[in-house]
Amino acid sequence: MTITTPTSGIRAVVFDFGGVLFDWSPLHVYQHLIANDAERLHFLTRICSPEWNIQQDGGRSLAEGTELLVKQHPQHEGLIRAFYDRWKEMLRGPLDDGVALLKELHAKQVPLFGLTNWSAETFPFARDNYDFLGAFQDIVVSGEEKCIKPDARIYEIALARYGRRLAGLKPGELVFIDDVKKNIEAAQALGWHGIHHVDAAQTREQLKLLGLPL
Repeated sequence: MTITTPTSGIRAVVFDFGGVLFDWSPLHVYQHLIANDAERLHFLTRICSPEWNIQQDGGRSLAEGTELLVKQHPQHEGLIRAFYDRWKEMLRGPLDDGVALLKELHAKQVPLFGLTNWSAETFPFARDNYDFLGAFQDIVVSGEEKCIKPDARIYEIALARYGRRLAGLKPGELVFIDDVKKNIEAAQALGWHGIHHVDAAQTREQLKLLGLPL
C-alpha cells in the first residue's frame, strides 16, 4: 500500500478518548438514581464533580477519592459510592463516527496514538473490551503517568513515548484531537497541531485540510 505523506508534515494523529471515541457520562447512571433534575445537577457539579473525578484520573486511587468524599458528605454516602461501583455503566460504548474515523486513518497506515485523562484502575476495562484500541501504537493514560491534561508535562511525556515509535518526532508533526478546548490549547502552546473536536465530520474535514489521506 502507498502511504500518503501529508503536505503539512504531520506524521501521526493523537486521539483523546472520552467524547471523541467513547460515550462516557455519569448521567448514564445518575439519571436513574436522582430523579430531580436540579438535585442531580447539584450532585454532579458540587459533590461527585468533574474536579473530584479528575483527581482519580490524575493518579489518586478510587478508594481514597471515594472515602474523602464520603467523609465530607456522609449524608450522600450511597450515591457517592455508586460512582465507581457502577462506573462500567457510565461507559455506554463507542462513538461510532469517531471510531470510523480512527479506523479509516489506520487503514491508510497513518500512525495513531492515544492521550487520555483516565484512571489507571478503570482504563484496563476499556483496553480489554474495545478491540479498536488495538489501532494505537501507544496510549498515554493520565492515571498511569500521575498527571493530567492540560498540564504541559503529560504532553511532554506523550511526545517522548511516541518518539520511541517514530524516530526524531517533533511536536509540529503531531495533530491532537480532543473535545475539550483547553486541552487543545495546551497542546498548541507546545507546538502541536490541534483540532477541537465538535463532531466527527468537522474533525475529518480539518484533518483533510492538514493533508491527511481521508
